[in-house]
Amino acid sequence: MASGTLTTTTTTTFFRNNGNSTRFNFTRRPFSPHFSRNRNYAANFAIEAKLGETQKTSLQFNQLGNSDLLISEITLGTKEAHDILSYAFDQGINILDTAEAYPIPMKKETQGRTDLYIGSWLKSQPRDKIIIATKVCGYSEHVSYVRDNAEKVKKRCLFVRPDRYVSLFGDFYYDYNKWREGAPFEEQLKALQEVIDEGKVRYIGISNESCYGVMEFVHAAKVGGLPKIVSIQNCYNLLTRSDLVEVCHPNNHNISLLAYSPLAGGNLTGKYLDPDCLAAKKGRLNLFPGYMERYINPYAKVVTAKYVELAKKHGLSPVQLALGFVRDHPLVTSSIIGATSVDQLREDIDAFLTVERPLPWEVMQDIEYIFKRNKDPID
Repeated sequence: MASGTLTTTTTTTFFRNNGNSTRFNFTRRPFSPHFSRNRNYAANFAIEAKLGETQKTSLQFNQLGNSDLLISEITLGTKEAHDILSYAFDQGINILDTAEAYPIPMKKETQGRTDLYIGSWLKSQPRDKIIIATKVCGYSEHVSYVRDNAEKVKKRCLFVRPDRYVSLFGDFYYDYNKWREGAPFEEQLKALQEVIDEGKVRYIGISNESCYGVMEFVHAAKVGGLPKIVSIQNCYNLLTRSDLVEVCHPNNHNISLLAYSPLAGGNLTGKYLDPDCLAAKKGRLNLFPGYMERYINPYAKVVTAKYVELAKKHGLSPVQLALGFVRDHPLVTSSIIGATSVDQLREDIDAFLTVERPLPWEVMQDIEYIFKRNKDPID
């Protein structure tokens, strides 16, 4: 479903209890480098998670915004097969993140395959114990195979080509026809209210939206007596911070943050720093040229190397540093992680749970030192 801005907003649905669902739209967010360590406002619940024959620790369960859903502080991305899914839930993860266009990178020939894997796996699982967050795409010319263009866009495409600009700027002129008017915020909420009333959706949220868009959704819901967004899905990691801290704060609008790409597409593991690394050669950023290339630009690699050295200085692995940083943000309800094998997933969960909670003050000071001198390395 499109947002009220020119950006495409993704709608995510949370399914639980025999197929009842909760729908969310999510947005990317920046973040203030200084944040409180006080997490007392969150409703935290713990379950035992086995990490080895002798060692035990726990995943926390956090309340999703103002909803009645309790989700694990790790969300499993769903590009994985049955063994990985089963291992994740054995460790206490109770929420999956997927989308109608997955797997990623998105391709016409593979679209929808992730949902097929999940559906077949769910047949052997206790359905009432699992929450699924799935996203619906707005129109984009890059993924037109997912959703056809809107009728009003077709009408706009009938405008006369501005040939007079071609002589001035060449053939690569600004094509205003490619943009479409966004659906009004109130209209979107009314449509979602209908599916809530039908029992197909329980809660709504946003994805890849601006601060302005978030506040417009909040305002439209308040004025029109429409459902309020309870969650927002943003890219958030050591290399990418965002600006929605104030609207997400429980004392303001209490919109839970589900942070995706906490490892920056795998870049923060440090594997892409070594051109001869076998794991890097098999990694997504090399297998799919152009995919998440922002994380492996020269500047991003320089900053990543600084964080890798920082982790080594404090006796941490790069994965422990990256996941611990995102985990400890007081506004992060759950970190969305992906894995291509059970071993990789085990490493991520172990790193998430075994590193000191919260990260030591000295570690955070060193992180902020790097951040203040290297802001926005992916831009």
